[in-house]
Amino acid sequence: MNQVKLKNLGTIAYKDAWDIQEELLKTAVSKKTSSNESDEVENTLLICQHPHVYTLGKSGHPENLLFRKEELKKNGIEFYATNRGGDITYHGPGQLVAYPILDLEKFGSSIHLYLRNLEEAVIQTLQEYGIKEERLKGYTGVWIEPETYRARKICAIGVRCSRWVSIHGLALNVNTDLSYFKNIVPCGITDKGVTSMNIELNGKVDENQLYEVFIQKFKEVFNVEITKAQTLSTAIE
Repeated sequence: MNQVKLKNLGTIAYKDAWDIQEELLKTAVSKKTSSNESDEVENTLLICQHPHVYTLGKSGHPENLLFRKEELKKNGIEFYATNRGGDITYHGPGQLVAYPILDLEKFGSSIHLYLRNLEEAVIQTLQEYGIKEERLKGYTGVWIEPETYRARKICAIGVRCSRWVSIHGLALNVNTDLSYFKNIVPCGITDKGVTSMNIELNGKVDENQLYEVFIQKFKEVFNVEITKAQTLSTAIE
């Protein structure tokens, strides 16, 4: 069974979390290309929240950010063009953000399978709260009533993979202030909305409990053993 080290970063600036991921990716790729057979990639799952930030994927369209730069600064919102897949999305307080840094050669060597497994971990998490969710054909992420005029996304997913090592991940709206999505065209999709768990449940969700449920579902879906890491094997920690 594959081992995954879990690290809860708490509330952390987006760029700081990105730097940690890139450092872990660099270390993992170095081990994979090493001639030393004892060098084994350390799989990691980072859990966190971010202060208000918009991030644009490498295939995204800058015009999907509806704010001007001076408006971003005035409203205390950061913006980053990233190297993940997907278009533009929002991160902020009240989200569950998960960044798995995994050697996907140990998890089926398939980006498609990896994305579906990320979705499945979220789907099973939401089921524990009685939220009926589905996939939407042709789109990545997790949706509510996807085939209706009320279709709305509850979880966005965007990843990057280098030598079969993954970074970036998913953002599940838990107690999220959805008004921040009004300043973007979320994921570049113009005809569908966004939602959050507290909206669907009509009440605030215990985020610490939600984290535990998600970690358990991640463990089951990916068939891994998870241990909590006190430190990370990077120069950043």
